[in-house]
Amino acid sequence: MTERLNLLKEYILDKQHHQFRQSPDNVGLKDLCAKWASEKLSPIKRAASNFAAVLEAERTVILPGEKIVFTRTVINLPEIFTPEETDKIKRNKYLHERGYVCNISPNYEYTIEKGLAYRLKEIEERLIDPTLTDDNIAFLISLKTCIEALQKLIAKYEEYARSVGETEISGVLSAIRTSGAGNFREALQLLRILHFGLWAAGNYHNTLGRFDQYMYPYYKNDLETGRLTKEEALELLEDFFLSCNKDSDLYPGMQQGDNGQSMVLGGRSIEGEYLFNDLSAMCLQASYELRLIDPKINIRVDRETPERIYELGSRLTKIGLGFPQYSNDDVIIPGLIRKGYTKEDAHEYVVAACWEFIIPKCAMDIPNIDAISLIACVSENVESLKKCDKYEDFFTLVEASIQRRADEITLKHRNLYMFPSPMISLLMDGTIEKAQDISLGAKYNNYGIHGTGIASAADSLAAIKKYFFEEKSIDYKTLTAALDNDFVDCKALQSKLRNEAPKMGQDDDYVDSIATDLLDSFDKALSGRVNERGGCYRAGTGTAMYYIFHSKDLKATPDGRNKGEMIPANYSPTLFIKQKGPISVIKSFTKQHLSNVVNGGPLTLEFDQSVFSNDESIQKLGMLVETYIHLGGHQLQLNTVSREQLLDAKKNPSKHRNLIVRVWGWSGYFVELDACYQDHVINRIEFGV
Repeated sequence: MTERLNLLKEYILDKQHHQFRQSPDNVGLKDLCAKWASEKLSPIKRAASNFAAVLEAERTVILPGEKIVFTRTVINLPEIFTPEETDKIKRNKYLHERGYVCNISPNYEYTIEKGLAYRLKEIEERLIDPTLTDDNIAFLISLKTCIEALQKLIAKYEEYARSVGETEISGVLSAIRTSGAGNFREALQLLRILHFGLWAAGNYHNTLGRFDQYMYPYYKNDLETGRLTKEEALELLEDFFLSCNKDSDLYPGMQQGDNGQSMVLGGRSIEGEYLFNDLSAMCLQASYELRLIDPKINIRVDRETPERIYELGSRLTKIGLGFPQYSNDDVIIPGLIRKGYTKEDAHEYVVAACWEFIIPKCAMDIPNIDAISLIACVSENVESLKKCDKYEDFFTLVEASIQRRADEITLKHRNLYMFPSPMISLLMDGTIEKAQDISLGAKYNNYGIHGTGIASAADSLAAIKKYFFEEKSIDYKTLTAALDNDFVDCKALQSKLRNEAPKMGQDDDYVDSIATDLLDSFDKALSGRVNERGGCYRAGTGTAMYYIFHSKDLKATPDGRNKGEMIPANYSPTLFIKQKGPISVIKSFTKQHLSNVVNGGPLTLEFDQSVFSNDESIQKLGMLVETYIHLGGHQLQLNTVSREQLLDAKKNPSKHRNLIVRVWGWSGYFVELDACYQDHVINRIEFGV
């Protein structure tokens, strides 16, 4: 990293650019929603007008030494509906999260290549069609409004850059205000502007998609023509990466860092070519040198992936970034095809904000619409044990609970309404041709359902099967009384359930086969269901923040867990498992039919920092990841932590401001997390290699 970039990084980490931020109230954005209501603007016109007003209010800011510009200055974006209007919508419709289109992967590539003026021309030509309805016309005009607002802000930045002597920046902005990118720097700058625009429009968790694929032609051409050296290209790339860290605290999410700025590297083409290229490797190098939480890196791999790629990824794990996350094409692509995606689209898959598998450019999937607590499905049936003659009878009750919760979810999410989103519609395929906003649907409109407490549920079922049905060493009254009283005066029983019962993660077929049955039942409960947009439901092994929510009110469970004690995040062992090493965990968590739970959700492994004392440890970790992929694992994320450092950071946060941890599907600064998330990270099992 150059001295220029190091100074820029420190400027951003010190939050010095926050001095330029403006309250909406101070820049004429207060009560915009009331203005739109009084003018009786349609929802699509409101969305476009809101976006234009926000960009109009933005200040021009060029941070010291930066080459890739655009910095958010307007905080707390104005809403397009009044509170009363929103309440009225909620009475009749289901709003997902904040109501805005989010967590999808846009087509940046096309606009970067063609340019904003070309996109305007496309819209003008589409408007000529005499068969367009008033709604069609209003939508297309809203796209024009968004492009013109972007161009106006680019021109304002261009003029400001010229006035302060930044002629290179001014020249780049002048070129991309109308035309497509002509080189790597222009491509990075236009991507930054488009990405910036999505956030300013209220659309959040915007991934960067297959960055190394659509940016590679610009990089390659610049190197071949001598416009750039590799060192200069890396410097520009790191400048772009830094831009992803300027405004992330303004992006909505459960916690700071949960912002969806992920990118996918590598992957296998439909023709069989492995696509990890020089730019892919450079992205890993940039992350390694910068050591920041954004952008989050995901690598698509398979059985034929070269070992060196695992080793490159393991270098990032060693320094504690919590990424890269690995996704296995051999499992995921067939799983997506099974769910109705075309073979061509399945090969283009990317990772959403955390780990959900989505299709870029053409999908309006909602991969995190809800979650089912699998451990709760076990827990709520324990009282019915006395009615069951054999284990299979009890498992049938658990399956019925999963089915019932699936029924509730499908009823809950009827009458979905999403706020019109012209800016992100501009970057999605087919919207201009259809003259229809992306909020109304796309080629794919599938819903993803998380499954929480998988290991806790499998462990509980294994304990019941072994001790209640087979050995009959625990009777109904003893077990139910212990669970009802949170194991008070039952410590011996709790110790047996915690420490002697079969546990997923110890390579024990007894419990691992139960986990297979459990996930198959989860998939079966959702199979065949069609949502109101014609999409399917996808089961997944991720949890998002539900691992906190679902554990909070859960009573003591048959795996020996106390009331309120945390369940694992994602597809991982319980927090109190007696570990036999990471290989045992990997074996346990690759026996299941993972193509059936293709909504995604990684196995998460924690490694103690002390094991990374030399390059040999990096090689060993790379081999461990490779083993997981070869055994048929679908997704893997790794965290490097030091329990002592985490405890000290909780006591003395000012000393550890840049300490990064993997939370559930994203990396964040430990000291900025809420205590419940900090405690969960501290209590996870640490492994050696």
